[in-house]
Amino acid sequence: MKILAAISQTPETTARIAFTNGGTAFDTSGVNVIMNPYDEWYALVRALELKEEKGGTVTVLHVGPAANEVTIRKALAIGADDAIRVDMEPAGAEQVARQIAAQVQAGGYEIVFTGKETIDYNESLVGGMVAALLDWPFISHASHLTSAGDAFRVTREIEGGTEEIEVSAPFVLSAAKGLAEQRIPNMRGIMTAKTKPLNVVAPVDAPLWAAHTQFHVPAAKSAVKLVDPADMDELVRLLHEEAKVL
Repeated sequence: MKILAAISQTPETTARIAFTNGGTAFDTSGVNVIMNPYDEWYALVRALELKEEKGGTVTVLHVGPAANEVTIRKALAIGADDAIRVDMEPAGAEQVARQIAAQVQAGGYEIVFTGKETIDYNESLVGGMVAALLDWPFISHASHLTSAGDAFRVTREIEGGTEEIEVSAPFVLSAAKGLAEQRIPNMRGIMTAKTKPLNVVAPVDAPLWAAHTQFHVPAAKSAVKLVDPADMDELVRLLHEEAKVL
């Protein structure tokens, strides 16, 4: 079984968020980057577990510049067999999805794992777009996956509960919390990652449908106002005149 795990690179969760060039670009000065946690902890690890259960290979794919290869090597250290880097700086989710779909078709992959979203944009777009481009079933926000023969049973989160889905390959799945447990690269994995294949490929044509034009940092929160529990008139006044909820 050939499995593809798409990975992305994001700022770490504690990074200072600021924008430059008139609010049109993220300011990367002094920002540490990591593999997107939903891609690393859940999508990639569950892909590796599935390979261990059923045999086959796991390839990681990243769309980005050469500077991001440190992140790709970490995925190889965790256990992926090889990697593909599409050499471009994407400007939108649809460009990423088209690159992934093209590599899936060229490589004959049977299952595609992605994280449910990236922690910087939180758009949850790529997995569904890849499935649409391939005309494959798409299961989003998967929190549990089991296999029996050629069938896969997936539990996914829906509003107010969970849903059970049965699907056969090929399919695209976006991973949510609970699908797997994080793996820490060991020394052997780190050493072998240096010699595993990392193939750099040219991007396919992917027109940009929509682009970000401006970014804004949320306004700073105002200080907390404390009201004497005995002064209900003042509390009502604040809720009415300032909070405007009454």
